[in-house]
Amino acid sequence: MNAVTETNSDKVNILLVDDQQAKLLSHEVVLAEIGETLFKASSAREAFECLLKNEVALILIDVCMPDLDGFELAAMIREHPRFQHTAIIFVSAVMNAYPDQLRGYQLGAVDYVPVPVVPELLRAKVKVFVDLYRKTRQLERFNAELEERVSERTAALRSFNEELELRIEQRTREREIALAQLFEAQKMDTIGRLTGGVAHDFNNLLMAVLGSLSLLEKRLPDDAHCRRLLQNAVQGAQRGAALTQRLLAFSRRQELKPESVNLPDLVSGMGELLKRALGIEVALVCQFPKSLSPVLVDSNQLELALLNLALNARDAMPSGGTLTIRAADEAVDQQPGESSLKPGEYVRIGISDSGVGMDEATLAKATDPFFTTKGPGKGTGLGLSMVHGLAAQSGGQLRIESTPNVGTTVELWLPRAKTNAVSLVRSADRTAPSPASKAYRVLVVDDDLLVLTGTAALIEDLGHVAIEVPSAAEALAVLASGEAVDVIVTDHAMPNMTGLQLAHSVQEKYPGLPIVLATGYAELPADPALFGVVKLAKPCSQSDIAAAMQTAMKYARRENLSVVGS
Repeated sequence: MNAVTETNSDKVNILLVDDQQAKLLSHEVVLAEIGETLFKASSAREAFECLLKNEVALILIDVCMPDLDGFELAAMIREHPRFQHTAIIFVSAVMNAYPDQLRGYQLGAVDYVPVPVVPELLRAKVKVFVDLYRKTRQLERFNAELEERVSERTAALRSFNEELELRIEQRTREREIALAQLFEAQKMDTIGRLTGGVAHDFNNLLMAVLGSLSLLEKRLPDDAHCRRLLQNAVQGAQRGAALTQRLLAFSRRQELKPESVNLPDLVSGMGELLKRALGIEVALVCQFPKSLSPVLVDSNQLELALLNLALNARDAMPSGGTLTIRAADEAVDQQPGESSLKPGEYVRIGISDSGVGMDEATLAKATDPFFTTKGPGKGTGLGLSMVHGLAAQSGGQLRIESTPNVGTTVELWLPRAKTNAVSLVRSADRTAPSPASKAYRVLVVDDDLLVLTGTAALIEDLGHVAIEVPSAAEALAVLASGEAVDVIVTDHAMPNMTGLQLAHSVQEKYPGLPIVLATGYAELPADPALFGVVKLAKPCSQSDIAAAMQTAMKYARRENLSVVGS
């Protein structure tokens, strides 16, 4: 078996089968011009050996051969799975009758060429089937490449779909978390509004109770038993006032008076109070750096917050322990997602105990209003809520870390003050106000008749004349009638026209008339146009009312304004 020496990867293989060497050489000469690779075999055995070793595009078989003729060889070739579609051309000089040709075609031949062969015709026929083979192989390669590309694209699409599903799942989870946070925020806002409204109404009741008790105290006979009962009533009302302060702190509606506070001085000043609150079994440790910056906060509210945290810590250490108060300056950079604090400078106040700690479920609810782990009657559940409200309203944040059987650390982040700390020396308790040196005509405005009556009684007890009206409209009617009025004491939260709106109207129509604006909670917009209007927080004492009236009158005199009716 011989082959043309020149081979090329682009050429296809053609197998020539004939038992006569002369005919093989003649076929080789005729087909050499088409430039393909020619293999020659002189028997069926050599033909099969060549087929098994090479990829053959076309077979030219002589029909008349010893041992196995061309028909029998073709039948054997077709029975092999690899060669069922290999093109076969029969070449014969003897068996050219129609039945012979029909038999050849039945065996799968693509053509039947008689001898003598016309060179041009044989080359043309061979070239057609060679081109067909080459095009078929190209199509197969193209299909294979296409299938590979489709497989790659399918894999890429599957990967993209999986990634997309993960992203959708992540976004859905983030959306659910955001919705839950929004719902929680809306719930807390609703509770805060409700709490603020309740506190406002409660303050009005306490105003009437405390005012009446203070007047009753002046008129009671000198009886120790009656005095003790009266003091019990006053203390109960004062505890109610403290509770409303916690409610307002939680709802972020209490009136804050932020000032530059030196924290070590503040804690030192309330040291005895803290020790009495903690008891002898709890040790108090304070750790403050000398260079600690002052903090911008309402000092009274911060004292109340520290006392609440100390009481919580004491309850978490029933067998005693250590309460540590420490602080440090901190700077918060703009790092979205890591903290809800705005970028700026803060003082981080840490209150740590060695108590029983909290598990995750308890810690998650620790700042919820009215949530408490204490027994019935032992806690309101407003301590941490009040501290949380103070931190938020002061522009800071409350953070809590706790581990069961290890302890709890509460961190109160508050803005750093830009000015020097003010003195925290507390003045002595205010004594009962002395009777006024001059009687004023005071227009008292309040839609709550209990508060109206109590406030008017306190003002009359000071030696003034009280003109009582239950609405802002009637107050304006009194002024319009020309009745003499030296100062107005009005509630803020009233229907139809608020105290703030009344103050605007009065300053427009009667400039210079002193005004005291009383409110149960501090949700009042800042209004620079209302210069000289003194705000009075409810519940207030007789001394508070007298001081507010005096301040309002000073504002009027300072501006050299005439008073209506004077």
